[in-house]
Amino acid sequence: MDLEDKLLMMPGPVPVAPRILRAMSKPMINHRSMEFSKIYDDCRKSLKKIFNTNNDIFVISGSGTAAMEAAIGCTLGKNDSIVAVENGKFGERFKIIASRYGKVIPAEFEWGESIDLDLVEDKLSEGAKAIAMVHNETSTGILNPAEDIGKLAKKYDALFIMDGVTSIGGDEVMVDKWGVDIAVVGSQKCIGAPPGLSMISVSEKAFDLMEGVDSVPYYSDLKAYKKSADKELTQTPYTPAIPLFYGLQESLNIIMEEGMDARINRHRTFAMAVRKAMESMDIEMFPSLNEYSGYSNTVSAMKAPESINGNDLKREMLERGIIIAGGQAHLSGKIFRIGNMGNINANSLLTTLQSLETVLHKHGHITDFGAGIEAASDVLDKVL
Repeated sequence: MDLEDKLLMMPGPVPVAPRILRAMSKPMINHRSMEFSKIYDDCRKSLKKIFNTNNDIFVISGSGTAAMEAAIGCTLGKNDSIVAVENGKFGERFKIIASRYGKVIPAEFEWGESIDLDLVEDKLSEGAKAIAMVHNETSTGILNPAEDIGKLAKKYDALFIMDGVTSIGGDEVMVDKWGVDIAVVGSQKCIGAPPGLSMISVSEKAFDLMEGVDSVPYYSDLKAYKKSADKELTQTPYTPAIPLFYGLQESLNIIMEEGMDARINRHRTFAMAVRKAMESMDIEMFPSLNEYSGYSNTVSAMKAPESINGNDLKREMLERGIIIAGGQAHLSGKIFRIGNMGNINANSLLTTLQSLETVLHKHGHITDFGAGIEAASDVLDKVL
């Protein structure tokens, strides 16, 4: 099957709209020119609306992990401690990055389990300089309580660093209201652009705490990004990935045209349609929720049924032209994940569920076709 005939339904990268691809084919320009400055300014203006922040925003030529490292490396000295909340693969990544720059106070939970806020508060009370958490844990499909963590960070005067890589641009994120000092997002998720850029918002408090940090990353030094962004011609400190900036600008234009309220509603509706389809096919959702957490609105993680290993399910979906995701690390083979990020439409979602029904029927998990499609359609029909 030709690559162009495959349907990308994983939690990033996501399908890229043709108008974004066309924008990326524009001629190369000088990255120290007025032309690039206008593009960068336009992107930052739109991103502030998407982040819901008045803080500085910068764009780094590097994936979301680059922004995660910038957030940690620029604020954490070797003698500073940080609470790293982990209940999935990307929370673990925050912990690993933080261990290279300072002292980690781990707040660890089983992957897919909800966060215990009392335990997190106990960790913060030890005097940590900062706390890092993933808002939407893509690896397990759980939405973590960012607003509640923000309140705890404020109570203990700790810097709040949040991975919003798979929530910003697709779900409600209120950076200023929630007290998020540094928030990061990747271009290839809900933003709907190609991989390779990350966007980061930085508060004044965060910049103040950068003073005196003994060893910071060179390429992702946020003070250097601020210095360059504050010039008369807005620029990045190092050569940017110009075609990706073209694509980012166009993807942000698409978001502004749709409107964030409508975009959030679309993501939430699609996620609900997936969950209702799973319920109708007797497929159990993977995350274990409490009163503070929720199911992700941009990716759904399900337990693989007894009749088929999650990796085999992923492979058989690929044979039918549908690219979904499996479990990571120790969850490999145990779960499967379906993304509904970016510019996914209802037809793509229904096609994915139809193929999933075919695979599940083949392995005897369901005896009849149509229940999943009907359940999802009932949800979609209310908003389409």
